[in-house]
Amino acid sequence: MPELPEVETIRRGLSANILGKKINRVQIKKSNLVRNTDRLFTTVLQNNSFSKIDRIGKLLIFELKKGDKLLLVHLKMTGQLIYSSTDDLLAGGHNWPPVSENLPNKFSHVIFSFSDDSRLFYNDLRQFGYLQLIKKKDRRLIEAKFGIEPGQKNFTWNNFRKIFIDRKTPLKALLLNQKLIAGLGNIYVDEICFRAGLRPDRNADKLKEKELKKIFKATDYIIKKAIAKKGTTFSDYRDVENKKGNFSFYLKVYGRKGEQCFSCQGKIEKIKLAGRGTHFCLNCQK
Repeated sequence: MPELPEVETIRRGLSANILGKKINRVQIKKSNLVRNTDRLFTTVLQNNSFSKIDRIGKLLIFELKKGDKLLLVHLKMTGQLIYSSTDDLLAGGHNWPPVSENLPNKFSHVIFSFSDDSRLFYNDLRQFGYLQLIKKKDRRLIEAKFGIEPGQKNFTWNNFRKIFIDRKTPLKALLLNQKLIAGLGNIYVDEICFRAGLRPDRNADKLKEKELKKIFKATDYIIKKAIAKKGTTFSDYRDVENKKGNFSFYLKVYGRKGEQCFSCQGKIEKIKLAGRGTHFCLNCQK
């Protein structure tokens, strides 16, 4: 699943390529991925244009030049946004299926065609993602469902420490809870816990203040660095500037089961926690 750094990379890249372009046509191949009627969706978007792209957590928010609606796009597990023009094929999202020159393909479920003959494809292998038009006045209701977010003004030490009070849940499960902290996923939570020197299966409400401060600082550091490196790549992921995310070169524990820890030369362990494969070092994380 694309996490905060990958979705932010997509937001920045699409902002540089599609804003202000007239949408000539919208094709819906899979109606189950659109949380509106096909008629409403196409009527609102055709002959309109995107004026701004925002993001909260892993949710993309497209502002429209005309009307009282916003477009929400969530890639979930396997969603991709692929921008195609005469000269470029720029993609962001899940790394499978591979982005191909042969577009549209069987995974292209919603297609936006712009006035300059460029197109934006919403591809989704497992079809867990969605697109939805909402009224602008309902934006706050959507944003209220998300917790504090690294890199935003609400990500303060005071707000962060309050989250842990009386939370009888493993540290990793808390960090993955989008209602508490927006945008974190499996990869970055494992890396955050390693940098903080804490086991991901520690009880959240048992952590001391000095340990919470380590988690707070590690979260800020890891997310900022991952955004700067355009996210993490495992195979053929590309951002919308057709560049591979390269935070994968900085991973200390994620995906390294049985390998030697860079810090202590011990072995990286893997367990199942919060429904996710979880990587950590027994020696470095207490």
